[in-house]
Amino acid sequence: MARRLISSGSKFELDVGYSRAVVDGEWVFVSGTTGFDYDTMTISDDFLDQTEQCLKNIQSALRQAGADFNDVVRVNYIVPEGERFPDCWPVLRKYFGVSRPAMTMICAGLLDSRMKIEIEVTARVRVG
Repeated sequence: MARRLISSGSKFELDVGYSRAVVDGEWVFVSGTTGFDYDTMTISDDFLDQTEQCLKNIQSALRQAGADFNDVVRVNYIVPEGERFPDCWPVLRKYFGVSRPAMTMICAGLLDSRMKIEIEVTARVRVG
C-alpha cells in the first residue's frame, strides 16, 4: 500500500514542510494539531474552544484517511500550563471515551503564545 499525505490546507504545513497526516498501510499518523480554525486562520483565546477545534481538525484528517476516533490507539497532549489540563477532560472524554487510547500529557511551551494545547494522534485502521 502506498504512502499517502493528507493536508488541512494550513499555511503552517506549507511553510514548515509537513503533512497534517500520513497514511502508511493501516497506520495513520496525525501531526501535532492546535486549535487554529484553518478556514479563517484564527484561534480562540479560550482553552476549551481550542481543545474542541483541535479535535475537529484531527477528526477531519482521520476521515480523509478513512479512520475515526475509534481507530485511535495513541494520543499525546502538549499544554503550556499543566495545571489547566483537567479543565479539558470532559471535551477529551467526548472524543476518546469509547476508544480510550494510550496517552501522554507533556507540559511544554508551544510555538505561538496564543496556543493553549496541541494534540497528536496515531490510529490503526484494521483491514478486513
